[in-house]
Amino acid sequence: MKHVDLVFGTVYGSAQFVAETLADELTALGYQPRLWQAHELSAFTPEAGLLIVVSSTTGSGDLPDDIQPWYFRLKSQAPYLPSLNYSVIGLGDSSYTDFCGAGEKLNELFAELGARAVLPLLRIDAMETMEPETEAKTWLSQWHQQVQSGQAA
Repeated sequence: MKHVDLVFGTVYGSAQFVAETLADELTALGYQPRLWQAHELSAFTPEAGLLIVVSSTTGSGDLPDDIQPWYFRLKSQAPYLPSLNYSVIGLGDSSYTDFCGAGEKLNELFAELGARAVLPLLRIDAMETMEPETEAKTWLSQWHQQVQSGQAA
Protein backbone atom coordinates (compact mmCIF):
# COMPACT_ATOMS: atom_id res chain seq x y z
CA MET A 1 0.00 0.00 0.00
CA LYS A 2 1.56 3.29 -1.13
CA HIS A 3 1.54 6.29 1.15
CA VAL A 4 0.33 9.62 -0.29
CA ASP A 5 0.75 12.97 1.45
CA LEU A 6 -2.02 15.50 0.78
CA VAL A 7 -1.55 19.20 1.52
CA PHE A 8 -4.10 21.94 0.90
CA GLY A 9 -4.24 25.72 0.96
CA THR A 10 -7.71 27.15 1.20
CA VAL A 11 -9.54 30.41 1.81
CA TYR A 12 -13.20 29.40 1.88
CA GLY A 13 -12.85 25.64 2.20
CA SER A 14 -13.09 24.44 -1.41
CA ALA A 15 -9.48 23.26 -1.65
CA GLN A 16 -9.83 21.48 1.68
CA PHE A 17 -12.98 19.73 0.47
CA VAL A 18 -11.22 18.66 -2.73
CA ALA A 19 -8.29 17.30 -0.69
CA GLU A 20 -10.65 15.43 1.65
CA THR A 21 -12.50 13.97 -1.34
CA LEU A 22 -9.19 12.84 -2.86
CA ALA A 23 -8.19 11.25 0.45
CA ASP A 24 -11.38 9.18 0.41
CA GLU A 25 -10.85 8.22 -3.24
CA LEU A 26 -7.22 7.30 -2.60
CA THR A 27 -8.27 5.02 0.26
CA ALA A 28 -10.77 3.31 -2.04
CA LEU A 29 -7.96 2.78 -4.59
CA GLY A 30 -5.80 1.08 -1.95
CA TYR A 31 -3.49 3.95 -1.06
CA GLN A 32 -2.72 5.18 2.44
CA PRO A 33 -3.36 8.95 2.35
CA ARG A 34 -2.22 11.40 5.01
CA LEU A 35 -4.13 14.70 4.95
CA TRP A 36 -1.95 17.39 6.51
CA GLN A 37 -3.81 20.17 8.32
CA ALA A 38 -2.42 23.72 8.20
CA HIS A 39 -1.27 23.64 11.84
CA GLU A 40 0.74 20.44 11.13
CA LEU A 41 2.68 21.75 8.13
CA SER A 42 5.49 23.25 10.21
CA ALA A 43 6.56 19.66 10.97
CA PHE A 44 6.27 18.41 7.39
CA THR A 45 9.00 18.42 4.78
CA PRO A 46 8.29 16.05 1.91
CA GLU A 47 11.26 13.86 1.11
CA ALA A 48 10.22 10.89 -0.98
CA GLY A 49 7.12 9.17 -2.27
CA LEU A 50 3.91 10.77 -3.44
CA LEU A 51 2.59 14.26 -2.70
CA ILE A 52 -0.58 15.95 -3.93
CA VAL A 53 -1.06 19.65 -3.19
CA VAL A 54 -4.45 21.33 -3.68
CA SER A 55 -4.56 25.11 -3.46
CA SER A 56 -6.97 27.88 -4.19
CA THR A 57 -5.64 31.26 -5.32
CA THR A 58 -6.28 34.52 -3.53
CA GLY A 59 -5.44 38.15 -4.17
CA SER A 60 -3.24 38.63 -7.21
CA GLY A 61 -2.22 35.03 -7.73
CA ASP A 62 -1.25 34.58 -4.09
CA LEU A 63 -1.21 31.51 -1.89
CA PRO A 64 -3.84 31.24 0.85
CA ASP A 65 -2.62 32.29 4.33
CA ASP A 66 -2.81 28.74 5.71
CA ILE A 67 -0.23 27.33 3.27
CA GLN A 68 2.09 30.35 2.90
CA PRO A 69 4.42 29.54 5.85
CA TRP A 70 5.00 26.00 4.52
CA TYR A 71 5.64 27.26 0.99
CA PHE A 72 8.10 29.96 2.12
CA ARG A 73 9.91 27.55 4.46
CA LEU A 74 10.44 25.08 1.61
CA LYS A 75 11.49 27.89 -0.71
CA SER A 76 14.04 29.27 1.75
CA GLN A 77 15.44 25.90 2.85
CA ALA A 78 15.44 24.56 -0.72
CA PRO A 79 15.72 20.85 0.08
CA TYR A 80 16.71 18.71 -2.89
CA LEU A 81 13.77 16.35 -3.51
CA PRO A 82 14.63 14.00 -6.38
CA SER A 83 12.74 11.11 -4.76
CA LEU A 84 9.50 13.07 -4.49
CA ASN A 85 6.75 12.59 -7.06
CA TYR A 86 4.31 15.47 -6.79
CA SER A 87 1.12 16.76 -8.32
CA VAL A 88 -0.57 20.14 -7.93
CA ILE A 89 -4.23 20.99 -8.35
CA GLY A 90 -4.93 24.70 -8.61
CA LEU A 91 -8.35 26.18 -8.00
CA GLY A 92 -9.01 29.57 -9.52
CA ASP A 93 -11.23 31.84 -11.52
CA SER A 94 -10.25 32.50 -15.13
CA SER A 95 -11.81 35.96 -15.03
CA TYR A 96 -8.76 37.04 -12.99
CA THR A 97 -5.39 37.82 -14.56
CA ASP A 98 -3.45 35.45 -12.29
CA PHE A 99 -5.66 32.41 -12.86
CA CYS A 100 -4.46 29.57 -10.59
CA GLY A 101 -1.41 31.64 -9.62
CA ALA A 102 -0.97 29.77 -6.33
CA GLY A 103 -0.97 26.43 -8.14
CA GLU A 104 1.59 27.80 -10.60
CA LYS A 105 3.86 28.90 -7.73
CA LEU A 106 3.63 25.54 -6.00
CA ASN A 107 4.27 23.66 -9.23
CA GLU A 108 7.34 25.81 -9.98
CA LEU A 109 8.67 25.37 -6.45
CA PHE A 110 8.60 21.57 -6.55
CA ALA A 111 10.16 21.53 -10.01
CA GLU A 112 12.95 23.81 -8.72
CA LEU A 113 13.51 21.44 -5.78
CA GLY A 114 14.15 18.57 -8.18
CA ALA A 115 10.89 16.74 -7.59
CA ARG A 116 9.16 14.98 -10.47
CA ALA A 117 5.62 15.84 -11.58
CA VAL A 118 3.34 12.83 -11.91
CA LEU A 119 0.98 14.87 -14.13
CA PRO A 120 0.99 18.49 -15.30
CA LEU A 121 -0.67 21.11 -13.09
CA LEU A 122 -4.45 20.67 -13.07
CA ARG A 123 -6.23 24.04 -13.25
CA ILE A 124 -9.86 23.96 -12.13
CA ASP A 125 -11.83 27.03 -13.19
CA ALA A 126 -14.63 28.28 -10.95
CA MET A 127 -16.15 29.92 -14.04
CA GLU A 128 -16.69 26.46 -15.54
CA THR A 129 -17.51 24.21 -12.60
CA MET A 130 -19.29 24.52 -9.29
CA GLU A 131 -17.93 21.14 -8.11
CA PRO A 132 -14.13 21.13 -8.32
CA GLU A 133 -14.04 17.80 -6.50
CA THR A 134 -15.69 16.15 -9.53
CA GLU A 135 -12.88 17.29 -11.84
CA ALA A 136 -10.31 16.28 -9.24
CA LYS A 137 -11.78 12.76 -9.03
CA THR A 138 -11.58 12.40 -12.83
CA TRP A 139 -7.97 13.64 -12.72
CA LEU A 140 -7.19 11.14 -9.94
CA SER A 141 -7.93 8.21 -12.25
CA GLN A 142 -5.22 9.50 -14.63
CA TRP A 143 -2.88 10.06 -11.68
CA HIS A 144 -3.51 6.51 -10.45
CA GLN A 145 -2.74 5.09 -13.90
CA GLN A 146 0.58 6.98 -13.99
CA VAL A 147 1.55 5.75 -10.52
CA GLN A 148 0.52 2.16 -11.32
CA SER A 149 2.44 2.18 -14.60
CA GLY A 150 5.64 2.94 -12.74
CA GLN A 151 5.86 6.49 -14.07
CA ALA A 152 5.93 7.66 -10.44
CA ALA A 153 7.25 6.31 -7.13
